[in-house]
Order: sequence, then structure tokens, then C-alpha cells
Amino acid sequence: MRLTRLDIAMGIAVAFTWGMGIVVAKAAIDHFPPILLMSLRFTVTALALVWFVKPPVWALGRICGIAIISAAIQYSLTFTGMLGLDASVTALVVQLEVPFLVLFGVLFLKEQPSVRKWFGIAMAFGGVMLIAGEPKLNGAWSSMFMVVGGACAWAFGQILIRKLKEIDGITMTAWVAVFAAPQLLIMSLVFEENHMQAMTSAGWVVWGTVLYLGLIMTAAGYGLWYTLLRRHPVNMVAPFLLLLPVFSVIGGVLFLGETLSLQVMAGGAIVIAGVAAILIERGGQKEACPEV
Repeated sequence: MRLTRLDIAMGIAVAFTWGMGIVVAKAAIDHFPPILLMSLRFTVTALALVWFVKPPVWALGRICGIAIISAAIQYSLTFTGMLGLDASVTALVVQLEVPFLVLFGVLFLKEQPSVRKWFGIAMAFGGVMLIAGEPKLNGAWSSMFMVVGGACAWAFGQILIRKLKEIDGITMTAWVAVFAAPQLLIMSLVFEENHMQAMTSAGWVVWGTVLYLGLIMTAAGYGLWYTLLRRHPVNMVAPFLLLLPVFSVIGGVLFLGETLSLQVMAGGAIVIAGVAAILIERGGQKEACPEV
């Protein structure tokens, strides 16, 4: 079945929604604790979705563990790291989720990547190293490591999710959100301060970001994505996700006033090319989608 114009529009919408989520979040975390913001995000997602899916009682313990890794730890690292990075740089580094996923597939699922995928992995990590070498990022190594760590945590969480094939994507999204919201709140209470002051002084940017991340980026974005996956093989729709960092970079420049050096742009191009080599393989299946 060929992609229709509606399918193409949905694919672009998913990439745009997820890509702009990084830009929107960056605008908010400059004024609001990032881990607390993620807790509120998943609270909104859980309240939006949990009423429409049955609880997979037999797997709730495993989903709780998945939420700790792929949500609580991942988002704490990624968005805390983004405090010291531009949204555009974060969006490019986050693409390491895909190479990490392939590597964990080799380690834990005994998968055998093609030479093309190994080449893509090398390109992606090489591109991030080129970005990290940008002189203006010399004081942001800890932030870079946190974002890379977040990408690694997401990939490991996806390996755990793959072992729960009986649960559909929307159900998994809903119940991961149910567990992730309190987990992130606990992490925020441990690692962040001034929660009440942040909540009472939060402006429309923060609350708008919470709604965007919870309803549009997560609930609606994944709704569109899983609709596409039900209609078409993964290898037909995954290329749309290569637009995700492009939208983040454009949004960071237009709305946050960010600038990209030639070195960062070159590194970003290499990263995207490497991820493309992993995702796009003739006649084969493709890896799971990156998410932030």
C-alpha cells in the first residue's frame, strides 16, 4: 500500500510535533525545574490516555521498571542536560538513541546488524564528537554527557519494551506515563529545589509547555505515529523521523535565537546521515523511532 497524501501529512506532522517539543521545552526549562516539568508532562499524558485502555495487570510490574529507565532516568538526564545546551544541539545529540538501540539489540537480543548499520553507527557517534568539539561547548561537557546518557537510557528501555510484544503502543504509552509521573516527581524532589515557588510563579509559557508536551507531543504525536504503523510497514514511515532534528534546529533558530556554527552544522549533518543509514535499509525492517 502506497503512502497517501494524508499519510505523508501525518508523517511530517509527527516529526514536526516531536521536533518542536524540544524547542518548546527549552523555552520552559529556562524558568522551571526540568524534571518537575517532565513529571507534569506525564501526568497530563496519563490523564488523557489511561481511561481509554485496559490496564495490563499481568505486566504492570515490568512496565513500572521500564518507566524508571525509559522515562524517569531518561528525561531527567536529557532535559537537565539541555539546561546547558541549545535546543538545536540537544536535538542532534539525542539522535544517538538509534545507534544505542542497535548496539543494545546486539548485546541483549543477539541481533546481527548489517555493515550499513555499523557504518551508520560510526557516523552518528563521529558526528556527535565533532559537535562536542565546538569551542563554545567546551564548558558544557557535563550537559553533553547527560543528553548522551539519556539517549542510552531510552534505547535500553526500548529493549525491555520489545519483550512485551503483547501490549500495543497506546497502552504502553499510557501506563508508562502513569508510572513515570510519580517517579519523576520523586526525582525532582531529590535533585531540584524551590518547587512551590516554581509552581506558583510559572507563567503561560510553562503551563503551555506542559499541555503541549503531554497532549500534543506525547498523546497526539504517538496517536498519529501508531496510526501510520498500523497502515504501513515501518520501513515506509521511519524516514519521516529524519525530519525531527531539522524541525528542532529551525525552531531553535527562529524562536529561541540560537545560532549554529559551521562545525555544529557539519556534525549534525553527519549524525543525521548516520541515523539515515541505520533507519533506511533496502527490504529490511527499521529501528524504533527516536523520542524526546
